[in-house]
Amino acid sequence: MIPAPNSEPILRILVADKVAMRCHLLADALQRSGRFQAAAANPKRVLSLLEKSRMDGAYDVVLVSVGSAEEPAESAHFVRQIHELDPHLSIVVLLDAMDRTLVVETFRAGAHGLFCRSDSFEALCKCIRCVHGGQVWANSEELQFVVDAIVEHGPSVSLVPGSRPLSKREEEITYLVAEGFSNRQISERLGLSEHTIKNYLFRVFEKLGVSTRVGLALYALKQGKRSRPQAASTSGSSSDQGRPLILTKNSTLPS
Repeated sequence: MIPAPNSEPILRILVADKVAMRCHLLADALQRSGRFQAAAANPKRVLSLLEKSRMDGAYDVVLVSVGSAEEPAESAHFVRQIHELDPHLSIVVLLDAMDRTLVVETFRAGAHGLFCRSDSFEALCKCIRCVHGGQVWANSEELQFVVDAIVEHGPSVSLVPGSRPLSKREEEITYLVAEGFSNRQISERLGLSEHTIKNYLFRVFEKLGVSTRVGLALYALKQGKRSRPQAASTSGSSSDQGRPLILTKNSTLPS
């Protein structure tokens, strides 16, 4: 066994798969890497183990294997059961193939990352570390599925009746917010002070009748004027990636 680097704690992984051989092979590979403690179980056994261990936090990450023949609703239900048993547990869904409904529904059910089984083992290890560290793991196409679902089914954001249209500068700042830029980054990009950016944002919030940066991002997406989002963490090559769409629960007024 190769010892794990001192800077990386050994994470406890639970692999869930209906196919016993595949489940145990993956758990063994993770265990032999020296970076993880891994156990394997079928879905029913996984729920039983989590039920017994949720008080002591016996696991850090659950890898949920989903085959190409799986029903999206069934897979999402299993992910939701895991999430409800332990909301603090990180969940990575392993996919045989890309499926829009499966991607959207598993993220909605509580998954923190999606990983294609055709990618490398080293990429999987990185995915596990990133997800456990609080990041979301998805490639650009998977993230686009999620964003499209937000645009199609999310709350409608538009100008408050009687409000004047956004000025060119206000629209520019709105779309930079949607790209995930902070006030400081926007001020540096536009050559304006942070105080001026805050003033612009207050006026935009008032015109749109929203109070969060998420609301601004939804408005920008509804208008269809921003480019396709790219993944913050991807399972693909190391080529340059675009900025992710940042949707955080605490992104309120000027930050």
